[in-house]
Amino acid sequence: MGRPLRFCVVDTTELLRQYQLLGLRFDLIEEGFVDAFTGDPALRRQVQNEAKPDPAELARQAAALLHELPGSGLTASRRDFVSAHLTALECSARKFAGAEIGFVDEVHAYFDVRIARGDEDEYRQAHREMDEVLGGNGPLAERLQAHRAADEIPPARLEECVQAFSSALRDRVRVDFPLPEAETVEYQVVTDKPWSGFNYYLGDFKSTVAINADLKQQMAGLPHLISHESYPGHHTEHCRKEAGLVAAGEVEQTLFLVNTPQCLMAEGLADLALEAIVGEGWGPWAQEIYADLGLRFDGERAERFSKASAKLLGVRQDAALMLHDQHASEDDVAAFLQRWTLTTSERARQSLRFLTSPLWRAYISTYVEGYQLLGSWLDARPAQVSATERFRRLLDEPLIPSSLRAELPGGTSLS
Repeated sequence: MGRPLRFCVVDTTELLRQYQLLGLRFDLIEEGFVDAFTGDPALRRQVQNEAKPDPAELARQAAALLHELPGSGLTASRRDFVSAHLTALECSARKFAGAEIGFVDEVHAYFDVRIARGDEDEYRQAHREMDEVLGGNGPLAERLQAHRAADEIPPARLEECVQAFSSALRDRVRVDFPLPEAETVEYQVVTDKPWSGFNYYLGDFKSTVAINADLKQQMAGLPHLISHESYPGHHTEHCRKEAGLVAAGEVEQTLFLVNTPQCLMAEGLADLALEAIVGEGWGPWAQEIYADLGLRFDGERAERFSKASAKLLGVRQDAALMLHDQHASEDDVAAFLQRWTLTTSERARQSLRFLTSPLWRAYISTYVEGYQLLGSWLDARPAQVSATERFRRLLDEPLIPSSLRAELPGGTSLS
């Protein structure tokens, strides 16, 4: 146990410095908690030289900063942003200290949303629509597995497919959401990870995107993956916030932490990225790119199937609720995932790796709630505001879930 870490907030600059130090210290407890930090390197060096902190002390630090925040002089949007993230950090610290916190309350503290089980009637409707798109005879799960197998990208062709879509999407993004000339993305293939892809933002407008080879990449999924991780998803958001908010002095944006509202906003934005940059007709658009590579792909069918299967989005959050809120067995949860996602036992167990990870167990809600909330907010834009303008706000502003809810018809910032 490390010695208690004490401080006295004296002004706005010091408060934000302590916020950054607090967030960085979580990486000493759980490596990977700090997803990205592009701020003052001296702060990271300071924390690296400290003893592992007492989580209960970190919770007290977060509470103390929350107490100081109203008098900080920050603008309302910055104050709301920091407040929501300190609330999330306080909850994480209490969890690390051994506090018993209900899963629904844990997700609420982390991500500024309230979650509930999905509607199985909607999942049944998804199966009916998927059945119609696939056609043929026999059990739907078997036809789906055959469809996915036929859609797999040959491993030897994966790199050129990744580069082709990255280049095509980058060209579109540079028209609608201009980026610094220096920005770059490097792609790497990795194994033994609980996710399909991951963006490591390095600062100075550079990212490394890791693609998990353990999960066979499919032609229908690759445009979504590249748009999600790079253009106009995570990489684009990081670049534009660094060029805008960070350059303007909003140093809190140099720190990106797991299990905070920032994650829900980022994942919702990234899951809507292909829709935002290509929109309806992305299937035929992707078909042309694959054709240039000598690969056959039915884009219209893929787009129809994607729309149908999107109704199954809530299944994995339901699985998390079963596991952590209702304390169902892993076998029962795996069976639930297999039933509704029509996946293999292997893929269901891969999903369980994510849902049982101490760091990532609540993270599935960022995809489910993020997609639904941000999608509703984009759809509810005023008539005079274009979809591109609305999406640009997600890339450029320090928004949190409650600020989006407040802008919805009849909305409120309260969850």
